[in-house]
Order: sequence, then C-alpha cells, then structure tokens
Amino acid sequence: MNVHSWIVNDLESVRSKLYDSVLSVVPTQRWVEQVDNGGSSIAHLLLHIARHQDLAVATAIRNHPPLFVAHRTALGLDDARPSAGLAEREDPSVSGSLPLDSLLAYVGAVFAATRTWLDDVGTMALDTVPDTSGRLVDKAALAVDDVDWLHRMWTDKPVWWLVQWPIIGHGHAHVGEAISVRNRMGLSPF
Repeated sequence: MNVHSWIVNDLESVRSKLYDSVLSVVPTQRWVEQVDNGGSSIAHLLLHIARHQDLAVATAIRNHPPLFVAHRTALGLDDARPSAGLAEREDPSVSGSLPLDSLLAYVGAVFAATRTWLDDVGTMALDTVPDTSGRLVDKAALAVDDVDWLHRMWTDKPVWWLVQWPIIGHGHAHVGEAISVRNRMGLSPF
C-alpha cells in the first residue's frame, strides 16, 4: 500500500465510523443533547470536526476561504464569531440552535472536498510548509488574538502534519467521543 492510499482509506474510516456508528444510530433530534449533564453534544462534535478539517484543507493547505463561509447562513451562524465551533468546549448558543439538516450538509461538503483534494494531491506536496497563520487570518478571519492556540498548534507545520492531525487524527478522536456519547445515551448496538 502506498502512503496516498493509506491517507484516503483513513479519511474514509473517519467518515464511515461517524456516519455508520453514530449518525445512523442516534435519532437526529437527540444530536443536541449533552448527556450526563455536560460534555459535548453530537451536533457540537459534528461542527467541530468539520470546522477543523475545513480549515486544514481549504484554508491552511489550499489557501481558500473555508467552506464554512458559504454554509454559515444555512447554519444560522451569520452573527457568530469566525471561531464558532473550533473550541473543544461546546458553546450551547452555537450548537444548540444549529439546523441539523444544514449541519449534515456542511459536514458532507467538507468530507467531499477533502476527498476531492486528496484524489488530486501529489505525495511531494505533503512536505510543503504553508503560511498557515497568515491564511487563517486572511482567508478565515481568525485573528491570532481570537484563536492563539490554533495559530500556535498549526504554524510551521508541513501539509502531512495537517493531514495527519486536524484531518485524520482529530477526526478519529472526536468520532470516538461521539461513539461514547451514543453509548451513554443507551444506544450502543452491542
């Protein structure tokens, strides 16, 4: 197996685990629940996974505005800060009012755009180091003062790291969290 095939297969495993193990099992109306009186809702985890993957591919790597810009009106987030959904801690004023069909459309668009980019990217491009901090500011309106942790974490990282962590590793981590939420709802199929 070559590295490109591994990356594509790992991205697909994030997507398939999310859709098959969580979204197809948990009734849509329960996606906004914070079980056990806290923690993250599935709606927040969906937005969070998509926002990070979107910023990594569209903005940090490709130097484009994130897809979030085109989806924010449908998500009801026109008045939200540009950093909406990026923090680990859920903001109920953001995730509690998301139209879930629009959220699912955004998540699907992000996974599709990532897959399209991966289908076309050459392995040599994985070693390049983009101006991530500049792109986050210029293309996503994410000022250093607003999300200094994100700028610190992603700056001076090669494309392979952006694929390895924000796109795949971060996705797997939060899909696991979503599976845990599903289980705590009493919906484990096992």
